[in-house]
Amino acid sequence: MGSHITHRAAVLGSPIEHSKSPVLHNAGYVALGLDQWAYDRFECTEEMLEGIVSGVDESYRGFSVTMPAKFAALNFADVVTDRARAIGSANTLVRTDEGWRADNTDVDGIKGALGELLDGTSLNGKYAVVIGSGGTARPAIWTLIEAGVAHITVLNRSDRTSELQALFDATPTTLSYAPISAAPTNADVVISTVPSSAIAGHEQSLAIAPVLDVIYDPWPTPLVETTRAAGFPAVGGHVMLAHQSYGQFEQYTGKEAPRDAMRKALEESLSISD
Repeated sequence: MGSHITHRAAVLGSPIEHSKSPVLHNAGYVALGLDQWAYDRFECTEEMLEGIVSGVDESYRGFSVTMPAKFAALNFADVVTDRARAIGSANTLVRTDEGWRADNTDVDGIKGALGELLDGTSLNGKYAVVIGSGGTARPAIWTLIEAGVAHITVLNRSDRTSELQALFDATPTTLSYAPISAAPTNADVVISTVPSSAIAGHEQSLAIAPVLDVIYDPWPTPLVETTRAAGFPAVGGHVMLAHQSYGQFEQYTGKEAPRDAMRKALEESLSISD
């Protein structure tokens, strides 16, 4: 890119070599002719985040943060958005006049993916199933609560609903737990936030409604294939990944994200046609 680069952003996480964030953001720069922008990747554990972010020069305007550094990003920030604080982790750091601001655009990712999955159908008063209770489950739950779902059943190996309860306080949405082997038989939407191996053999009992599977590699996942075979729509994590990147792009650059160009570059890089 040469020496005319004056603005940078990067993705932080470990392992990082397979991250598709550079594909998304760099495609956005190209589409808008932002040839003074560049987007990199850094191997970054939780312990390394503070040193890396504190050590970069002024050209760095923002960082996308993946696991395992999302909790460190929240703790490091000078300013925290309400949604990042409620969810308890951050996937976005933006340089501002007040210092580094932490946000969580995973919410945008899940909201955008659900919008495509359900073709705009409202989830207000509906029933949802969330598989898993880790880093992506919390923004999924937050997004479902914001959408007005009546009840969320969390499927997990162990009951960790006490850790999630704070998200439900002061909302009308109710929460229950079930083991993966005892999935409910009716739901209006299912969001899986776990690796395909964690639900192997249970796909049939989980394919009871439209599915968002946050996994996208290899694609299609067994859960997505089973869901589509059962006659329900399903979308993968690449849709979520694209939607969470648009808000980051806009927070870093101050320009509207060229969504079509970014999405197309991502799907080409993954050889995904649906």
